[in-house]
Amino acid sequence: MTHANFNCLRCGACCRGPGDVILRDGEAEAIADLLGLTPHDFTARYTRLLADRRGLSLTERADGACIFLETGNACLIQNVKPRQCRGFPNEWRSERLTAACAALRDVIM
Repeated sequence: MTHANFNCLRCGACCRGPGDVILRDGEAEAIADLLGLTPHDFTARYTRLLADRRGLSLTERADGACIFLETGNACLIQNVKPRQCRGFPNEWRSERLTAACAALRDVIM
C-alpha cells in the first residue's frame, strides 16, 4: 500500500472530517508533555472515550476537523502526532480520505 510517488500537499484534508484518531500507549503522554500539560489534564481537555469504551480518541472541532489542526493546515502536535496520523496513506487509507486528498488521487489515478 506504500505510495512512493505520494507527495503531501499539506492541504489538511486528512485532518478534516469526522472519525476517530485513536491514541496508542504512550501517545497521550507524549502529546501532554509537548503541550506542557499533565496526562490527566490533556486527556480531560483533548480526548474522548471511544464508543466501545476500549480507548481514547482525540476530540474534534464542531466541523469535524482535528482539534490540533491550526490555521494554514499546520499540525500543532506534528512532532508527536499519533501513529494513526503518521501512517496515512502508506499504512492505511479510506475511500473518504482518498477522495478528499488531491495528492493521493493524483497517485492512484
